[in-house]
Amino acid sequence: MAFRGNLSAPSSASISPCPTKGSQECERTSRSDVNTAEIQVKHNEKCEEIRRILGEVVDEPLECMMMVDALQRLCIDYHFEDEIKIFLDKLLLYYGSCFKSTDDKVELHEIALHFRLLRQAGYFVPTSVFESFKDKKGEFKQELSEDTRGLTSLYEASHFGMEGEDTLLLDEANYFSHKHPTAAKMSTTTAKMELEAGLLARVVDDTLEHPFHKNLARFKARHYYYDLVSSTHHGTYGWSSLVLELARMDHNMLQSLYNQELLQIFTWWREVGLSQELKFARDQPLKWYLWSITALPDPKYSQLRMELTKPISLVYIIDDIFDVRGTLQELILFTEAVNRWETTTIEELPEYMKICFKALDDITNEISDIVLKQHGWNSITTLRTAWASLCDAFLIEAKWFASKMVPNSKEYLENGVISSGVPLVLAHLFFLLGQGLTKESVYCVEHNPPLITCTATILRLWDDLGSAKDEKQEGHDGSYIECYMKEQEGGSSIDENPKDHVFGMISDSWKQLNRECISKNHFSTSFKRASLNIARIVPLMYNYNDNQSLPILDEYIKSLLYQSVPF
Repeated sequence: MAFRGNLSAPSSASISPCPTKGSQECERTSRSDVNTAEIQVKHNEKCEEIRRILGEVVDEPLECMMMVDALQRLCIDYHFEDEIKIFLDKLLLYYGSCFKSTDDKVELHEIALHFRLLRQAGYFVPTSVFESFKDKKGEFKQELSEDTRGLTSLYEASHFGMEGEDTLLLDEANYFSHKHPTAAKMSTTTAKMELEAGLLARVVDDTLEHPFHKNLARFKARHYYYDLVSSTHHGTYGWSSLVLELARMDHNMLQSLYNQELLQIFTWWREVGLSQELKFARDQPLKWYLWSITALPDPKYSQLRMELTKPISLVYIIDDIFDVRGTLQELILFTEAVNRWETTTIEELPEYMKICFKALDDITNEISDIVLKQHGWNSITTLRTAWASLCDAFLIEAKWFASKMVPNSKEYLENGVISSGVPLVLAHLFFLLGQGLTKESVYCVEHNPPLITCTATILRLWDDLGSAKDEKQEGHDGSYIECYMKEQEGGSSIDENPKDHVFGMISDSWKQLNRECISKNHFSTSFKRASLNIARIVPLMYNYNDNQSLPILDEYIKSLLYQSVPF
C-alpha cells in the first residue's frame, strides 16, 4: 500500500521530538515564553501592514501578483485569504478584457504568473492565453529563449494542464521552457556567467527540479525566503521586507505548535501500547504525523491533525499484519471480522489480531464521536466500510502472493488504489473537516471519486517505482511495474519503457487531479488542498538514494520541525 510499503527513514526517525534541555536552553525557553505575547502583537501588526499594502496595489496587477506569489511561497497567505480572493476576482476580469483588446505588450512572465495564480486558486483560465507567444508556424517564438524569467514562469504554469482540455499547448510550453533555460546555462555566453553568478541561476535550477505546483510549499519556503532576501526587487511599496519579517515570525511560531502536537502524538502512541504488543510492526509516529501535517498545515487544524494521525498509524500496522505476520487463513479471518465489525467475531483470531482490532474499534468510535459532536453527522458506518474495503484489498494482494499469481496491470492498479490507504485516510479527513456534509457528498466519498483515486494512483505508482524495502519488512506487495513487464513478456503490444510508462501515468493522474480541483463538485477547498498536498509529499516519501535512505524527506523534517529562521 502507500501509507504503507517503503516508508522508513532511519535518519529522520532518530531525531528526538523532545530533546533534553540544558540549563542555558531552559533559560532561552523561559525568555521565549515571556516574549510570546510581544511577538504575537508584532505578528498582528505586520499582518495589518500587509493588508494595507494589498489594498493599495490591488489595481496594479503585476505588482500585486508578485506580492501574492511571495505570500504563497512563504506559506503565510492563509492570513490574507479574503484580500487575495478579492484581488484574484479582479485579476480574472482584468486579463479577460486585456486579451479581448488584443494587447500584445503583456510579457510572458506576467501572463504565465496570471495563469498559474488563477488556476491554482480554482479559477478557469484557457490555455489560449499563450497563443500570442507563438509564431506563424505554431511554435513558441525563438526570441523568448532569451527571456529567462518568462520561461521560468511559463514552466511553472505548464504543470496546470487538465484532463479534458487540449494539453498539447501546455506540453509544448513545458518542453520549450525547460529546454531553453537549461541550454542557456550550458552555453559559453556572457548570459551564462550572469545566470550562474546570481540569484536567477538558483531560481531556474530550483524551478526546473521542483515546480511549485507539484511540491510542498512549506518545504521550499526556506529557500524562497533566502532568495527574496537576496533579491534586488523589494516591491514598489516596500512589501518585500514586511513579508519576510512576517514569514520569519510565522515559521517559528508554527514550528513551536507542530512540536507540541508531535509530543502529544508520541504520548498517545506510547499509551496505546501497540508498539509493545506488536513487535513485528513499524513504530514510526513521526512519519505518520508527517502525512497529517502535510495534508493540513494551517494552525487552525491542530486538533484535526492529531486525530488524523491515528487512523494513519493503523493503516501501517494492519499493512504489516498482512505483509509480514499473518498466515493466509488468519488474514481471511481478520478481514471477515472487520467486515462484520462485531466484537464476538474476533474470538477465533490470534491474540495479536485481537489487540489490533480493539485499537481499530476504539479509534474508529472515537473519531465518529468527534464528528457527531462537532458536525452532527454519524460517520461510523462509512468509516467501518472504508476499513473493510482496505482489508479486502490487502487480502486480494495476499492471495495473489500466496498463489504466485501476477495479475494484469489494470486489475492490480484498481486494487492498489484502495490498498494505498488514501481513500480510507481521505474519508476520515473529509468527516473531521465537516465541510459540506450532505447525503450526496457522503455517497460520493464512499464511492471513491476521481479527486481521491487520482491522489491514490499517484501514491501507488510512486511507491511501486521504488526498489527500497523498509528495514524491518520482509513482506511482498507486488508492483505495477512487475505486472506491466509480465504483460510485455506475454507478447502484448506494450513496448514502452516501464518506468517511462509509469511516469506518464503519474503525469496523466496529475492532469485529472488538476481538473478535479478546479471543477465544482461536492468538496471544499480545504479538502481539495489536502488531496493535493498528499500527492505533493509522495516523491519525498519514496525518493530513496543508493543507501536506501530518504535524504530529501530528512531535510523536510528538519526544516519543518527543528530549524528555526533566526530573527
